[in-house]
Amino acid sequence: MRGYCEYLLSFNGALERMPKSLAGVAFLHNATEFGVAGLRSVKEDQHGRMYTGERRGAFLDFLRSRLAAKPGAQAADVLLDAKVRPSKQLMSVAAAEIRDREQFVLIAEQRIAYERVMSAVRKAKRSNRKQVIVVTGGPGSGKSVIAMSLLGELYRRGVPALHATGSQSFTKTMRKVAGDRKREVQQLFKYFNSFMDAEPNDLDVLICDEAHRLRKTSANRYTKAELRTGRPQVAELIDAARVPVFLLDQHQVVRPGEMGTKAEIQQAAAAAGLDCTVVELDGQFRCGGSEAYEKWVIDLLGLDGGTPHHWEPDGKFQLLTAENPQELEDFLLARREEGYGARISAGYCWKWTTKITPDMTTLPTDVVIGEWARPWNLYGDRSALGAPPAPLWATDPAGFGQVGCVYTAQGFEYDWSGVILGPDLVWRTDRWVVDRSASKDPSFTKATTDEDIDRLIRNTYKVLLTRGMVGTIVYSTDRETRAKLRSLIHPVAGVEVPALV
Repeated sequence: MRGYCEYLLSFNGALERMPKSLAGVAFLHNATEFGVAGLRSVKEDQHGRMYTGERRGAFLDFLRSRLAAKPGAQAADVLLDAKVRPSKQLMSVAAAEIRDREQFVLIAEQRIAYERVMSAVRKAKRSNRKQVIVVTGGPGSGKSVIAMSLLGELYRRGVPALHATGSQSFTKTMRKVAGDRKREVQQLFKYFNSFMDAEPNDLDVLICDEAHRLRKTSANRYTKAELRTGRPQVAELIDAARVPVFLLDQHQVVRPGEMGTKAEIQQAAAAAGLDCTVVELDGQFRCGGSEAYEKWVIDLLGLDGGTPHHWEPDGKFQLLTAENPQELEDFLLARREEGYGARISAGYCWKWTTKITPDMTTLPTDVVIGEWARPWNLYGDRSALGAPPAPLWATDPAGFGQVGCVYTAQGFEYDWSGVILGPDLVWRTDRWVVDRSASKDPSFTKATTDEDIDRLIRNTYKVLLTRGMVGTIVYSTDRETRAKLRSLIHPVAGVEVPALV
């Protein structure tokens, strides 16, 4: 009950102006006082009190003390018509939780992107001018750091703003990290499809993080009929705020229907008659700050027309290849013993058991390579059998025991990344060959073209290969591909890896 009250006070404009008008009560009509005796130890207040069927008279007295004698239609209209937006009280709390709690340092293009947004906010207030901002950059270039810095500063200034992504894992992790101590702060982190019926320009700023996850439309099978307009999702997000901000890496588009590219957003802005400012982030702060490694991965996969070439160590990032999955896992276990974090991820080439039944004592070992077998990360939002829920696989230390897929790894980083290339991407003589039949990704359908699947699978491995902060060890299930990797990368054997200092 208190949670509902906190949410209403935080997001309903009418209640923000008259907070004392809100009260919370639970009437347990079929409960006895004896049956709920244990709950009486919880202190009651205006936002949380409880009555049982035995105290029906007291409950009626409480209602009489709170409800007016005259009809409440007008008050109901005020409540229903109030704008749904972050309250100033909530923004104050969020500023303390995000900006003051986390000390983000912005440098180079990060600072430019931050200042562009803040300048656009000032212009929007001064001259009622709307502007779209796109921030592009590779993995670890600081996009989410910019997003958090903006949120904290905007809330401190009392500027209505929300954060949105298209990733369940990313949004739930942001809620957990940024709103760990204040549940109401968690509600500031939304999904892209939360704005289908939003009032135009109701927000000052909407920060769309991981915008490469944008989809063609927000509608899904659960969407109400009246909202199935076919309107592009990017148009909904642009309309929702005076300053919509999109942060993206277009090499991370990994699902059919994802449309988050710079060109798509620029076209949507032009269609609405709006200016669009683009800021390119050239810095690299994931992968040990190694721009050479990110370029090596892009060339390896042929994403920008490049070709695979030998990895030349640059002193910033370590890259190794393994001959079998056990060697890969043993290497990562040794790094964990030294104090590093590590995860194993793989292409979506094995079926995923999505239902854990009560009779199971261990997680099903879906990823089977010879005698080596490990489970995928858990499916869903609940932990089970010692494993964390899917959204927390990349950040909970207990995630090491399972193999992650691109949907749970995307947007995160860990010290050491073990990547298994599956049979969906193999090297044949002088080129990569994508085998769509080897993919078990349910998002790929017969309607997904071979060209799209080729691009999406390459992007998937680009994401997986750029999660590591210190190093990556890679293994392929295919013999010829392993030989190609050996020609480009040092094998584990004979390589000395510095311990964590």
